[in-house]
Amino acid sequence: MAVAGQWFAPHYAVPEPKSCGIQGTDILSADNKGARISQLLPGEGFAVLEQAGDWAWGFSEHDKYVGYVRADALVEAGQPTHVVDGPAALLFAEPSSRAAITAVLPMGSRLAGHVEGAFLVADDGYVPTQQLRPITESVADAVVAAERLVGAPYLWGGRGVGGIDCSGLVQIAFGLAGIDLPRDSDQQMTAGGPATGEPCRGDLLFWDDHVIMMTGPDTAIHANGHWMRTAVEPLADIVARLGEPIAKRRIMI
Repeated sequence: MAVAGQWFAPHYAVPEPKSCGIQGTDILSADNKGARISQLLPGEGFAVLEQAGDWAWGFSEHDKYVGYVRADALVEAGQPTHVVDGPAALLFAEPSSRAAITAVLPMGSRLAGHVEGAFLVADDGYVPTQQLRPITESVADAVVAAERLVGAPYLWGGRGVGGIDCSGLVQIAFGLAGIDLPRDSDQQMTAGGPATGEPCRGDLLFWDDHVIMMTGPDTAIHANGHWMRTAVEPLADIVARLGEPIAKRRIMI
């Protein structure tokens, strides 16, 4: 069991695989009025361990994050064929950019379908293939993926549904580069190996409850509450606000 030994329960149920629906959803610490602790993006898997009323309790399949989601946000599990690799993708009601938009899919969203002409034909509509990448292909540079989200609103616990937080940005960007990282910054602090010497592009620097990604030796990108958005700024400015980082990690791709 993915959560056996981590969470106590009087019994362990067989997980029921589901996928997140086209709108995405928050993962909450408790049902109904719990705090948002993370998010599921469209097409991501969620293993349901228990369902009561409007709420399902379980864990996200990609990072084993445990929490509650609205049961009506989940659909039958599918096999994604494509992933959104730009800032967002548009889901159209018809295979035309002039058609009605039925959803805006954040970076990292997963879709199942087949390509006809310039569109992926999915169960819920049509997505331009220029906004997608086959699920089996990775971007060459996680920093490039992160930079596509410059200006995205900051949202604590966000992974792209309405906004994104610091560790969500890092997780999504490296995920598109084929590297699976944990969800939270304290967990990411153990990923990869120590970053020694001058900071390199892609290095991760950490403070208590915050992580940044270096875009070069002197600049970094991060989703942050200071600017309330994803921004690129000089490392010196970040250090002036937060102090010296407590850890530096290098993720090898």
